[in-house]
Amino acid sequence: MNFKNDVEAVDALKVRYEAFLNEIKKAIYGQDDIVKQVLISIFSDGHTLLVGVPGLAKTMLVNTISQVLGLEYKRIQFTPDLMPSDIIGTEILSETREFKFIKGPLFANIVLADEINRTPPKTQAALLEAMQERAVTAAGKRYVLDKPFFVLATQNPIEQEGTYPLPEAQLDRFMFNVWVDYPKIEDEYTIVRNTTSNTNIQLNKVMSAEEIIYFQQLTRRIPVNDSVLEYAVKVAAKSRPNTPHAHALANQYLEWGAGPRASQYLVIGAKTHAALNGKYAPDIEDVKAVAMPILRHRIVRNYKAEAEGISLEHIINEFLK
Repeated sequence: MNFKNDVEAVDALKVRYEAFLNEIKKAIYGQDDIVKQVLISIFSDGHTLLVGVPGLAKTMLVNTISQVLGLEYKRIQFTPDLMPSDIIGTEILSETREFKFIKGPLFANIVLADEINRTPPKTQAALLEAMQERAVTAAGKRYVLDKPFFVLATQNPIEQEGTYPLPEAQLDRFMFNVWVDYPKIEDEYTIVRNTTSNTNIQLNKVMSAEEIIYFQQLTRRIPVNDSVLEYAVKVAAKSRPNTPHAHALANQYLEWGAGPRASQYLVIGAKTHAALNGKYAPDIEDVKAVAMPILRHRIVRNYKAEAEGISLEHIINEFLK
């Protein structure tokens, strides 16, 4: 990457980002906000949990992003009988009577963990190590995963029978929790028209793995003003009930709030959001833009909030004021 300085690199990132969006829109209709959130997560070197009912093109979205980024993509269908070795890999005895490690589907740049809450905790824990350490352990040996590495997991919110809810520790490893909602009616017209005909979509590669790694490092170098840093930390602190900086709604309606990882993600997410929009430093509006998907899965309502119908979205919006 031959840029004179970081300002020039941010300008280039904005151009690539817009080209990326235009390419994805060839295949994905009416999910612009979701696409943007996933891309912010990728350029922030974070993982994303996509939550939505079946049939909303979550899998297609991940597949499309991997094609346009030119990254190796693997899909793992999580089921109750899936074992850690099924995703990590296993050792086999070769013809030369030596043990050889056969890599599992986790050894890819983009891993789609489909229906992640359908697999037992033991397999979820194996994925957790890969997400946090960017490495896996098999037969006592540690194998480092290739960069870039992202886990994009999907979860069905309406079907709970035969599922294993993700523990809080694993939920916290996801930078974003993105709600995938039904498309607008005009977008659905386009979806139905294009998917029920012989429309052939040709997707072009916009970025290489090396460029993604460079831009991830670039977003880390973007400066952040002390006032923006303070705002991000205080937003997270407001969510912690019965602490000195707790918001009144947190004390009233929350069981527990977001930890320091939320503050970190608010800042790096704001930096990335600013860069993708051509800004050289984030402001408070950039923090607000990424706060909902970052905080949504890190705060837990109490019985009183559920009884009174107080939503997480309402509580988080109050924290941001």
